[in-house]
Amino acid sequence: MKKSEEIDQLYGHSHSDAFAGSFRDPSGQLFRLDRRVVRVVEKSVIPALMAFLSSKAAQKLDSDGGLVKSRWLDQDEAHSVLARLQGRVSFGRENVEVVEHERIPFPSFPYEWPAEMLRAAGNFTLDIAELLLDEGLCLKDATPYNILFRGFQPVFVDVSSAERREPKDPTWLPYAQFIRTFVLPLLANRLTGISPSTYLAGSRDGIEPEEVYRLLSVFNQFRPSTFTIVTLPVWLAKLHDSSNKTIYERKLVRSASQARFVLRSIFRRLRKNLKTASGPERQSSIWIDYMESNTYSKSGFEAKRRFAEEALSEFRVKCLLDAGCNTGFFSVGAARMGISVVAIDRDPSVVASLWRMASQERLDILPLVVNLAQPSPPTGWRNQEYPSFLHRCHGTFDAVLMLALTHHLIATEGIPLFEIFRLAAEITRKLLVIEYIDPADQMFRCLARGRDYLFANINRQAFEAAAGAYFDIVRFRQVGPTRFVYAMARKTFAFDRTTIWRAPVVMG
Repeated sequence: MKKSEEIDQLYGHSHSDAFAGSFRDPSGQLFRLDRRVVRVVEKSVIPALMAFLSSKAAQKLDSDGGLVKSRWLDQDEAHSVLARLQGRVSFGRENVEVVEHERIPFPSFPYEWPAEMLRAAGNFTLDIAELLLDEGLCLKDATPYNILFRGFQPVFVDVSSAERREPKDPTWLPYAQFIRTFVLPLLANRLTGISPSTYLAGSRDGIEPEEVYRLLSVFNQFRPSTFTIVTLPVWLAKLHDSSNKTIYERKLVRSASQARFVLRSIFRRLRKNLKTASGPERQSSIWIDYMESNTYSKSGFEAKRRFAEEALSEFRVKCLLDAGCNTGFFSVGAARMGISVVAIDRDPSVVASLWRMASQERLDILPLVVNLAQPSPPTGWRNQEYPSFLHRCHGTFDAVLMLALTHHLIATEGIPLFEIFRLAAEITRKLLVIEYIDPADQMFRCLARGRDYLFANINRQAFEAAAGAYFDIVRFRQVGPTRFVYAMARKTFAFDRTTIWRAPVVMG
């Protein structure tokens, strides 16, 4: 019952047309209208939505920064919005109200989160369910796609998934969905090493117990942590009579307090499931200790740090993409300067490490598992529910850091220099801070794996020439025998952006 558009709604840039960002919810639709996000709600569900938005639970979430901000439009504003949406709203204009939502700075999807962020989103979902319990409300769906991250912090955006509940009903209807989209992907990751993104990118409704069961050894099938949420459900499913409709009938208990007691027990058990499924916080990675074992001298690394921070300050950067962030040394430095940072790396372990640090220090950093050479594509219905990573980047960042990254793109991914600068120019509005690493560098040669002859034409002159098509070199500094860092200003006339970004319209 996930409304994936809840996430699409909060990305995007100025557009003159209105695009629907909602088609799954029969009682409401979400639209991106220029730089506004509006929800058109059918009148029958307005009482439930108003009850949630005015509840103590919503007030607490809002004060903690965990709820997307919303406001009801007055009659004149609503009529103006509906006039622009003529022909797009699926129910009569006379039976609706309009709510406007804030935009979250950079939306991310569960398949871009490390396991720790998925677990945090799961615990946050349970927090919301428990807050609603005493106010006679409940969640009708519980999926990670109802959550966005504002920096390190999870934010609940699916405000229409809160509804009134029967006081004596001890059933939590999203239980199975929560297991499929939070617990089982985490459990499969811990026991098999398969990333949760494998399941969440391919299916917005997660993974079934039968799929996990097939992956497990006999020993793991009978472990206490897996038996009750994987093995037993698989066995019971084989005994299930599909013609028996009584399992879908509401079963009430004697009192409202008894129902609340049962529901709290369910939430405690799900928290325990999340903790057990998540496993150790730190997993092995060849890159987790890179900052302690890199090839820079102490003075060279310090020069690189100062160079990057001076460039960010000079260009008055407010929003930064740190591409190839590793454990986030430069992301943390930028965040401490008051810059909002999106940090990406292909290694889930280093991204998780950065998220933990950002959470502890409450830094404005959103760490994501994204390989810049193969970034997240558009997915979902007609490839229009979840926009690609690069589409979300378009027009978002004042600056991009590409430090200790080019040799990976060149030697491992086979990306030409020209294409690296072309991509950088598509992402940044102002500044590129990039590092040149010569093919003679120890790490470059390690990545080349004996194919040094393929990179014989790469040198500083070729690097600067490729950059010149899109950037003006402001300054550079040598930070090691084979390494130089550059600050480059983007040329506004570098290319025709409408040509570069010719792509299907993305729902949002």
